Amino acid sequence: MKADIKVYGMTCMHCHKRVTDTISALEGVSSVEVSLEDEKASVEFDADIVSIEDIKRSVTDAGYEVGEDICPVPDEGNAACPIVIDGLMQEEAKPEPGSVAEIAFKVSGMHCSACSQNVERTLKKQEGVISASVNLPTERAAVSYDPALIKPEDMEKAIDAIGYHVVKDRVVLEVGGMKCAACSQNVEKVLNRINGVSSANVNITTGRAQVEYNSSQTSVDEMRKAIEGIGYSASLPADRQETEDRERKEREQEIRQQRNNLLISVALLIPIMLGNMKGMFPGVLGFTPDIFSDRNVLFLLTTIVMLFPGRQFFVGTYRGLKHGVTDMNLLIATGTGAAYVISIAASYLDLGPGYEHLYYDTAVMLITFITLGRYLEARAKGRTSESIKKLIGLQAKTARIIVGGEEKEIPVEDVQVDDIVFVRPGEKVPVDGVVIEGSSAMDESMITGESIPVEKNVDDMVIGSTLNKSGALKFRATNVGVDTALARIIELVENAQNSKAPIQRIADVVAGHFILVVHVLALAAFFFWYFIGYERFDVGINSGIASPFLFSLLISITVLVISCPCAVGLATPAAIMVGTGKGAENGILIKGGEALERTLKIDTIVFDKTGTLTKGKPELTDIMITSGHSEDEVLAIAASAEKGSEHPLGEAIVKAAEEKELDIKSVEHFNSIAGHGVEATLDDNRILLGTRKLMEDNDVDISSINADMERLEYEGKTAMIVTMNGQTIGLVAVADTLKENSKEAVEKLHNMDIEVVMITGDNRRTADAIASQLGIKRVLSQVLPGDKASEIKKLQEEGRIVAMVGDGINDAPALTQSDIGIAMGAGTDVAMESAQIVLIKNDLRDVLASIRLSRMTMNKIKQNLFWAFGYNSLGIPLAAGILYPFITKIVISPELAAAFMAMSSISVTTNSLLMKRSRIK
Repeated sequence: MKADIKVYGMTCMHCHKRVTDTISALEGVSSVEVSLEDEKASVEFDADIVSIEDIKRSVTDAGYEVGEDICPVPDEGNAACPIVIDGLMQEEAKPEPGSVAEIAFKVSGMHCSACSQNVERTLKKQEGVISASVNLPTERAAVSYDPALIKPEDMEKAIDAIGYHVVKDRVVLEVGGMKCAACSQNVEKVLNRINGVSSANVNITTGRAQVEYNSSQTSVDEMRKAIEGIGYSASLPADRQETEDRERKEREQEIRQQRNNLLISVALLIPIMLGNMKGMFPGVLGFTPDIFSDRNVLFLLTTIVMLFPGRQFFVGTYRGLKHGVTDMNLLIATGTGAAYVISIAASYLDLGPGYEHLYYDTAVMLITFITLGRYLEARAKGRTSESIKKLIGLQAKTARIIVGGEEKEIPVEDVQVDDIVFVRPGEKVPVDGVVIEGSSAMDESMITGESIPVEKNVDDMVIGSTLNKSGALKFRATNVGVDTALARIIELVENAQNSKAPIQRIADVVAGHFILVVHVLALAAFFFWYFIGYERFDVGINSGIASPFLFSLLISITVLVISCPCAVGLATPAAIMVGTGKGAENGILIKGGEALERTLKIDTIVFDKTGTLTKGKPELTDIMITSGHSEDEVLAIAASAEKGSEHPLGEAIVKAAEEKELDIKSVEHFNSIAGHGVEATLDDNRILLGTRKLMEDNDVDISSINADMERLEYEGKTAMIVTMNGQTIGLVAVADTLKENSKEAVEKLHNMDIEVVMITGDNRRTADAIASQLGIKRVLSQVLPGDKASEIKKLQEEGRIVAMVGDGINDAPALTQSDIGIAMGAGTDVAMESAQIVLIKNDLRDVLASIRLSRMTMNKIKQNLFWAFGYNSLGIPLAAGILYPFITKIVISPELAAAFMAMSSISVTTNSLLMKRSRIK
């Protein structure tokens, strides 16, 4: 029986879903269609099992009325329809104590190892945190915690409290079906209850939901499904650019901020230096306007620098000290602050002889140097997240599924396991699956890195995001969403990036202790001269400074100024800047000092085969003939047969014939036989070109050429038999050939006592054939894309420092997992973003050059650190007055200390610049 029932009170899609579900749940109801516009429900049911009254009663019990309009006009903030979000309005189940959860935070504001150590220590101090690992280059904190004891929000607050910032992801979703304020509240409630969502704001006017979330805890797909689960629709905007990239915006904001700080500092440093130093060098700086030497003007200009560019150091120091942590901000703040304060005192107080000099230029110079470093750091900071974005960009946006015998195009996110997917030639495969109908050649280079398309027939696996080259296919979806091969590769790259680097910069390690030591020494010097030294060594008589306090303060300030971290701070980046510049001049792009540091210790290099050791494109290598035929004749016939094919093997044959300027004729009745070869008619002759199976199916005798074919196959080449009218006339062999410099590079690496390993997805025979030509003894063959990173990890577990050289998307996880990733310049963008070193010229000999450059740069860094810390080791005792008891009146003033500081910086920079004269090739 079928009946139409009037239903009043339905105002939104939630109501629609609730009425539909309520009626459908009744035994005896076979179908139900609910119309919001017509306010009715069309129901088909078995009258022997359920009555029309039972159906009406179920609608009434659900909160709606039958036959009478009683739904009130909605007021703002009041529900216009009954709201019951099943399963979501219940109390959340509390996690069991002792359980373990993992989360990753994106942390901005870290500038050195002291910063990352501060974040790590702060997290570890929180009750419930089991372990924490902070990666400075990727700016990520990976945390294991007990969710019964601590929430992610608590960890975020702890990080923010010490002066750093947790960057969250943001997405905008289009929500359909909302009719009233209650609908928007419904959507907000369901989003806010998702683990990982920190805030959700739904605007019913625009029909959009803005959500802030942590991508390590939840995904856009989970949010979409949660919204759909309560009766509304949800999708990403058609313009995907509307989804904000918070990380990119945060980085751009930091670059702008530091650039503006630097411009202010430099603009004011020049008049301050000229005015401050005019009194000391009146002859040289006589051209300087007198106004620049006015103490009020100097105070005003310096105060501007301290309040704006310098503010970040004092704020960072305050936040750190507030929570018991210190970093480079503290030393910068005390050094610049001391110079600033004593200058103000000298400007407006009568401190006696020796205190009439001003040190405004010292304070501004220090701030300018450090701001320059932070600006360069902000610009150069890793772009690792770009590799993830590029991988995600490879995914198909839509899929064509078969429903009821008809094609239906849907978003790729909506594809379910066991859906039948149809893919036309030239289209991307949306998800992983198994072919059930059709055959084609599939370009899987974006996933496997192998250039030769793979033939796909019934029961073969297809990989999501690969390209269908020729025939149409129908396949059954097996892996969708986060389970696809590409999604797993994305996850591997993220996991490898979140792992902490095993080696940290020498300067950062020492600087973490240096900050505290300097302040202790400054205080010790103050107390010594105030309580002991001033009277014991007759300072008042010899120096003319009547106050022991002022003399002691002068000593302690001088210690702080002379030990300013400029030289220490420049030691590493100065060498790195010159080293990376030297590399760029030679076609080697190096992403920061950590890559240079790790490259120095490499003892094992793993090369991907295709596109790295080999050219990545098949070429004709051999032509074998039978009696009565010439090589040119066989090649011309083979090229004519393949002229209509788009298969890379055929293209290699045609290209070889064109280079020999052979006559390539047009054929008739061309037929591509998937997985076997081609068939064509040439000048009334039947031509077959392809595999043994093709010849067997056509009863062609290949005994005369079989031995040559087996030999070529043993050498790792693809051999194709050429027949004419049922007679074998020869064969052509195609292979991915070695790059010109591959063998030379491998030999030189062996001479450097570095073990060379080759990794490939090829079969063992092909891999061994290539390895034997190069002299590589260790071969990892038949390695699936997702397993390459695991193979690198196994080598690392053997105690090796491993470099990975690759060029394909499938190499991205391995490049990131390795101690140092090296990408070929001709490779994919994703591979280059995942690597720490990129070889622009695509020359494997540059791998050796990068190792030489690493050794040279690290030697300079060590020399710079020696001079920087040697300067401090000598300068701090001198500033503390160690010579005063032995040589009367020898005291280093803050002004002289600033000059020593500048000299140390110049010496470090000059030593680094000497690398420009060196050769790395």
